[in-house]
Amino acid sequence: MNDRTGTVVTHRRYVPYSHAHYAGNLVDGAYSLGLFGDVATEMCIVLDGDEGLFASYSDVQFRAPVRAGDVLEITATLVKEGTRSRVMDFAVHVVGRGAPSDDAPGRAEVLDPPVVATTATGTVVVPPAPLG
Repeated sequence: MNDRTGTVVTHRRYVPYSHAHYAGNLVDGAYSLGLFGDVATEMCIVLDGDEGLFASYSDVQFRAPVRAGDVLEITATLVKEGTRSRVMDFAVHVVGRGAPSDDAPGRAEVLDPPVVATTATGTVVVPPAPLG
């Protein structure tokens, strides 16, 4: 097995208003965790040719709100690889945010720098490599 640590998978996603759960168009934290599952699945496909299964999260941090109308960048970085386990660091960055006003209801802006909304570390497992 070659050293694949440092491999990064990135997704971008617009948060639809149908996902707003709370006042101020806030989205629940589980939304970010679901996105982490998506990038972890792609990481496992890239590295192992299998979707893998999530085993655990650790050190989940909700650092800033995610709102409907946000454009998110979600990354998974491989930090440790065992025989069947893959440990990844995850981050959700808000790279764009809706900023509607009465005279421009579709107004939005790019955030520079992006806002770190959620971070976590997670472990996934993949099937054993085929023999031969």
